Amino acid sequence: MTADPVSSEPKPYRVLVTSAGFEPGFRGGGPIRSLAGILDTVTEHTEVWLITRDRDLGSPAPYIGLSGHWVERGRSRVYYLNIWRPGQWFRLWRRLRPVRFDLIYVNSLWDPIFTVIPIAAVRFGLIHAARVLVAPRGELAPGALSLKRRKKRTFLRAWTSFLRGMKTAWHASSDREADQIRAVDPQAQVEVTQNPVSLPLEPLPPTVVNQGMIRLVFVGRIAPVKNLRAVLAALEDVSKPVSFDIYGPVEDAEYWASCRLIIDALPGHVHVTYHGALAPEDVRPTFSRYDAFIFPTLGESFGHIIAESLSASCPVICPDTTPWTKVLEGGGGIVLRDASIKGLTAQIGRLAAVPAGDRLQARERAGRAYRSWRAEASRSNILEQARLSDLRVKTKAIGIQPQQ
Repeated sequence: MTADPVSSEPKPYRVLVTSAGFEPGFRGGGPIRSLAGILDTVTEHTEVWLITRDRDLGSPAPYIGLSGHWVERGRSRVYYLNIWRPGQWFRLWRRLRPVRFDLIYVNSLWDPIFTVIPIAAVRFGLIHAARVLVAPRGELAPGALSLKRRKKRTFLRAWTSFLRGMKTAWHASSDREADQIRAVDPQAQVEVTQNPVSLPLEPLPPTVVNQGMIRLVFVGRIAPVKNLRAVLAALEDVSKPVSFDIYGPVEDAEYWASCRLIIDALPGHVHVTYHGALAPEDVRPTFSRYDAFIFPTLGESFGHIIAESLSASCPVICPDTTPWTKVLEGGGGIVLRDASIKGLTAQIGRLAAVPAGDRLQARERAGRAYRSWRAEASRSNILEQARLSDLRVKTKAIGIQPQQ
């Protein structure tokens, strides 16, 4: 790394990160774990300042002792903001104002608090950042864009134009997401880097054979984009006994109410139970008790929850709307070519008819598929990638080779 011309100490690469959710919260799902992985794997050359909400998704209460405070996390520092306290906003701005950030990294395309405000602050000189990196986190998947389509399309036209007026790049977690970004902004500069994972190399072995009715599970936020209601509607016409358990925070109360109406009308041989949200440490042990994870998501940028399911040797049943299609086709589960309600009904019926021994073999295949994927999973870090990219640009003119 090049040294500061007036100092023998190397200058840190300063990154301002914003995200609506972060640890100790967990209700926001995979993006929280992905962001934690990024912070935990930056090198000593990178200094991260993260601004996040002071409470978990949907929670009325702040984290105890964190609201309005900076907390050290390894090489990073995290500020927990109560968005309803003007005093916290002012103190935060005064702290950030004198800092010259090399990059601002936002973890949503259109979150009004943690994306629009920070980027506008940079654009109008209230915060100093040399360039912007946007991670849309699956928001540009066709299924996600189909929800509130007109509102999103109108915003996209104005917002992408605004971003082009700045030095903006995009972070895609997969080639699929990169294509989705370019579909809305053909001029976009896209960095494709898989999110780091902290999952073990070896899957949990399937030690218990379920001899009774098939046990299916859904784990995820209860919101339209995760498409839980489609599974419930499909269960109405399944003729064989099925046990279906639901875990996850209710993000959309109206959507959950419509799901409950379907649950109440299901036939007696279909057993559905809602268990609430899962703590992160309980996710893998929970998956290990089921024959399959059914997840008809409308789109995932990465799909951390799919990795967690496979790491527990639990096959995944989901559409071709995630980066996991090859892994699932290689033994990790089933890719739904027909994700309509009728198609889901047919697939659940086929699964319910599979003998217990075959279900165990499917779980063993899922574990092997996970082991192969985990051994080859990328260990790159998007912030380190951005740092090295900037460093190459700065040193190219004077012929200095940047340190890795």
